[in-house]
Amino acid sequence: MSRWPNKYVIGLTGNIAVGKSVVRQMLQHLGAYTIDADGLSHQAMQPGAPAYIPVVDTFGQFILGPDKRINRALLGQIVFSNPEALRKLEAIVHPIVRQAVNTLVTRSKQRVVVIEAIKLLEGGLAEGTDSIWVVDASPETQLQRLMQKRKAPEAEARQRITAQNPQADKLARANVVIHNDGNVEETWKQVQDAWNLVRQAVIQQHAPGAGAQAAPAKPVTRAAEETQPSMDATVARPSAPIDVHDLKVEVKRGMPGNAEAIAQFITTVTDSPISRMDIMLAFGQKSYLLAQDQHGNQIGVIGWQVENLITRTDEFYLRPNIPPGPVINALIIAIEEASMDLQSEVSFIFLADRTSDAVIQPFLQQGYHLTTVREIKIPAWREAVQEVVNASNESSFRILTKKLREDRVLQPL
Repeated sequence: MSRWPNKYVIGLTGNIAVGKSVVRQMLQHLGAYTIDADGLSHQAMQPGAPAYIPVVDTFGQFILGPDKRINRALLGQIVFSNPEALRKLEAIVHPIVRQAVNTLVTRSKQRVVVIEAIKLLEGGLAEGTDSIWVVDASPETQLQRLMQKRKAPEAEARQRITAQNPQADKLARANVVIHNDGNVEETWKQVQDAWNLVRQAVIQQHAPGAGAQAAPAKPVTRAAEETQPSMDATVARPSAPIDVHDLKVEVKRGMPGNAEAIAQFITTVTDSPISRMDIMLAFGQKSYLLAQDQHGNQIGVIGWQVENLITRTDEFYLRPNIPPGPVINALIIAIEEASMDLQSEVSFIFLADRTSDAVIQPFLQQGYHLTTVREIKIPAWREAVQEVVNASNESSFRILTKKLREDRVLQPL
């Protein structure tokens, strides 16, 4: 049983590039609260964060770049080629991360919590979990992902794979193994099957008395519909006429079962072909919210994610010829409620530079303000925004931001 009362905690691990984050995102879709402990490690070493000065004092000023941030690539070369250096780094960072994880789990509203960490077993986080899930992939798949997705040279990719503790050691400790060499739908099915067992374990854990038969329990997700694989019948009507004078907006959370409807809507409003598989792949990284009118016609879609306590909305689609205000207001409320539920500290929304003022205005009225990458003062937030900008095909963005909570897990020094 986990060290946190009334929580069922899954420890999610696996070696580099096996696809742990994809599985974590799938569990979030199903209603778990998820924590990226490795992402917290990264944040902890940002300028002003708790591990920054100890790491610089330990390894020297030469690991800093011109912007005074730790050069993670250089630090990685040092620690992955020197086990003693790696132990020193972990001795600094791991206690800070454990404290942050404890804070997040303790204040989470969800009954099921997932802690993803590559050193889950070695760093002590596993001791507080109810179940160990290990994501597995072949060395060939790991190498391909490191070279293609992270642009690592082959020699460096092989070094990172071999520098880690054997994957077999993790598999030997696993209660659940998710094989992630195949396509995303096969992975999704494995995760759903394992999740159903978790739900049963949670029901038993909260049975009314020892030996007594448990009463029917409420789902562990925020809304029962979020556990269902499909609700396509309610969202797949993007071409029906809409009475704009009596528009009522309802927002639902998209699930992989909605992939076809989401793809159809985006294809219709952008005139660019998007396939169901494109959306299925995107579900490994983000979530979708679907706006409908009172008749079930789809009128808006946003794609968003909460990663390392930062909300980023990088897809935003509205049906033409409807008033944007009511749709945007409903989507803003939904995304902020979901973000707060995931303990996000800040929200960023990325709109194409050509976006009209009529679309921008509702965001401003809801407390957002326009910003630029340079104006963002907190390094972890600035890096998250820059990552979206670098990955986009857009030449420029209008970036909107709103702070969602004043307290931060990794308080600056």
